[in-house]
Amino acid sequence: MASPLVLYPDRAVLLPPRYCGDIGYYALMARYGNAVVDYAMRFDKRQKAVHRTTIADTRGPLTLTVPIAKPEKTSGTRWDEIRVSTHGHWWDVHRVALESAYGRTPFFEFYIDRFLPFFSPRPDDGCETIADLDAALDNIIRDILGISPASTACSEADDFRRALPALPAVPYYQVRALQMGFIPSLSILDLIFNMGPESPLVLMEMNR
Repeated sequence: MASPLVLYPDRAVLLPPRYCGDIGYYALMARYGNAVVDYAMRFDKRQKAVHRTTIADTRGPLTLTVPIAKPEKTSGTRWDEIRVSTHGHWWDVHRVALESAYGRTPFFEFYIDRFLPFFSPRPDDGCETIADLDAALDNIIRDILGISPASTACSEADDFRRALPALPAVPYYQVRALQMGFIPSLSILDLIFNMGPESPLVLMEMNR
């Protein structure tokens, strides 16, 4: 039985990789019976969202960046060949930032353990690629949201790899909204930690 989030059960969508993509990214993904992320896309340093995400910290939006190793050559290099750097112990920075930003949200304690393994010390040799990290986090996020697991089978698809459509922001509960107002277009983690099992309802509303 198809998820009630799916508007096009017999269609596929082709998307660019994202590091804990924003809410609009997952609302778009949820429309389709099959959502394929192209981790073999050509590396483009301008595509910052592949290794960056934005959360709502105690003082407003905060961008978290996973440092990546500079490729030996940029021509023809794919995202699934770009290695994660160990520079600055970024995993500690991200974990502490998430704890500070969302430790008081209603559902932080219910979901954070699923993400913590990815905010632990990385291999010293930096052998993990950003595509590996993005894909692993995406699988967890899809499972929480009730979106079909990632697939690589895709003959025809609506192709949004170069540009994602802008979806209308739907306000939802945010723990600091009284102080800062509603902040749109944040990482899907913001929605999950604030709304928990009601997160899919927000995605559904965005797609109406």
